[in-house]
Amino acid sequence: MSELLFKQYQLTRNNFIKELGSINTEIMDIQPQGFNNTIHWHIGHVLTTTEQFMFGYPKKSSHLPENYLGLFGNGTKPADWQVDAPTVELLTEQLKEQAGRLKEIPAESLQQPLKQPFMGLTTFGELASMAVYHEANHLGQIHAMARFLKK
Repeated sequence: MSELLFKQYQLTRNNFIKELGSINTEIMDIQPQGFNNTIHWHIGHVLTTTEQFMFGYPKKSSHLPENYLGLFGNGTKPADWQVDAPTVELLTEQLKEQAGRLKEIPAESLQQPLKQPFMGLTTFGELASMAVYHEANHLGQIHAMARFLKK
């Protein structure tokens, strides 16, 4: 990854994991009124979506179980879960492992054009930038939910 994009990812992911460590585990599966999901879901969603954007999950990546897409993919919600979701602890470890793999992405791959544009993005680097934005957005949601649930 380019140095700047890598630093953005590292900063965002480190803050994401730090935030998770500050949240009481008893509130991870509570869906507060006015929110669409739980903190637990957001954690799995960030992990799964980043794996999709950056590593082509599930077709090109086997680092996550295939059922994560049905649990945490776009449009899913905990109310629809038919199986037990992986624990927050496991998801957090997978986030850390994924961060290590993100560091290994070669900078030259950022210039590669996407096979088809995605949300107006045309290169892998643009998609990587979107992934950082996406993660930061969900970090904000988690932060807001945790503050709301503390009251």
